[in-house]
Amino acid sequence: MRRLFIILGDQLDRESLIFKHADREQDHFWMAEVAEESTHVWSHKQRTALFLSAMRHFAQWLKGEAYPLTYLAMDSHEFPSLSDALGDFLSEHQPEEVWMVKPGDYRVFKSLAETCKAHDTDIKQLHDQHFLSTPAEFKQWADGKKQLRMEYWYRQLRKQYKVLMSDDKTPEGGKWNYDQSNRKSFGKDGPQKVPKTLEWPQDDITKDVIVLVNDRFADHPGELESLHWPVTPEQAEQALARFLDEALPQFGDYQDAMWTGEPFLNHSLISAAMNLKMLHPMTVIEQAELRYHHGDAPLAAVEGFIRQILGWREYVRGLYWLHMPDWLEMNALGAKQDLPDFYWTAETDMTCLRESIGQTLKYGYAHHIQRLMVTGLFALVYGVDPKQVHEWYLAVYVDAVEWVELPNTLGMSQYADDGIMASKPYAASGQYINRMSNYCKHCKYDPKLAVGDKACSVTTLYWDFLDTHRERLAANPRMGFMLKNLQAKSSEDIAAIKAQAVTFRERTS
Repeated sequence: MRRLFIILGDQLDRESLIFKHADREQDHFWMAEVAEESTHVWSHKQRTALFLSAMRHFAQWLKGEAYPLTYLAMDSHEFPSLSDALGDFLSEHQPEEVWMVKPGDYRVFKSLAETCKAHDTDIKQLHDQHFLSTPAEFKQWADGKKQLRMEYWYRQLRKQYKVLMSDDKTPEGGKWNYDQSNRKSFGKDGPQKVPKTLEWPQDDITKDVIVLVNDRFADHPGELESLHWPVTPEQAEQALARFLDEALPQFGDYQDAMWTGEPFLNHSLISAAMNLKMLHPMTVIEQAELRYHHGDAPLAAVEGFIRQILGWREYVRGLYWLHMPDWLEMNALGAKQDLPDFYWTAETDMTCLRESIGQTLKYGYAHHIQRLMVTGLFALVYGVDPKQVHEWYLAVYVDAVEWVELPNTLGMSQYADDGIMASKPYAASGQYINRMSNYCKHCKYDPKLAVGDKACSVTTLYWDFLDTHRERLAANPRMGFMLKNLQAKSSEDIAAIKAQAVTFRERTS
């Protein structure tokens, strides 16, 4: 065997660079399902089933293309980890080299690299072409900058790839960013004409995976009567078409809005397919841009959507490889509370958390504002140990791969990195949730109140958070307005708020 090509579960790219180097006579492909990838965090059943079904469909395609493949299904071996399974294969077959596309998880990369080293086998990493920039390019851009703001990386990539540009220097419409136009909340009548989501018939591969996961990981969180996500590139393209044709026109207006009983609204639902590399980002960007040029969707909606992919997706990946492995141990605010149990059950009388966590446990999905400004906001002001928050997000969302989940959680959501990613902590009272949803109208608590039986715990903990960290936050110019409001409260008010916060934490710990 000349070269062994490793395909990981989030590298299901039929156009991967790895195929440009493969010789069917001399080389071999290797894929493995192992329990550790579902147990190093307590993974949602939907997440595990999505990975396994998509992997098995990819293996089926590989075999159809006559690539020589060793595929270790989870119920066919007893290796607990990828490194154990790979080590056994290297010992038996002794390939000259191991080749792989750069993993999306530092832990996986480190373990596989150490395994190859232990077996005296060279390992070569290839560029993951499902990104439009490389970690090296991002590092070069970052060198010498005091702050690394996504907006400027996004503008550079817009120019480089000529996306939504009138000419080489001028953005379409004269503005780079239309975020201010994309913050509407629903009126009293709620969302109108919400697009239907797609469901695909379950073939034998997916049916077998559902049985396996429900048996092997019976005590894991989430529901798995059926799998709600695309598992092949063809299905991913159908999901993209549904979004572009039916949801994109109103996506921009209401991308930050929330509503009871509406888990999906106008969101794209393609992040998992993209992160498993079944759908290329440039395909998505180009098709979205065409909808604008054809007059099928407004500029603000198209730009806001493209910014999530060309801007945010590229930015967080660059930050991840720039700061790993140090990022995982950061805890700038000294948060040390345990994650409340209701994050795993949705059993809480707080409507915003019950809705957001409940749909997460059912579908493995919540949109970005539910993650940042409901579950993330609550964990921030509650003071949860950021590593526990990270492990929860990595476990419960079907699109969670560490390169994207960790920066968004430890940086953007929990401010554990002391501002590497976010210019301020994303702290807010329950009034923000009330403004962007109807959750509070169905809740026993009042978002305006911080003290008393009807007090909203988000509001209580928000003021407690500001008071606890007021010295640190005073140096942040973006926190001035919040701290001014804090200073307007009397010492008696602050004492009552802090007492209520203590009582709440005791009750939920």
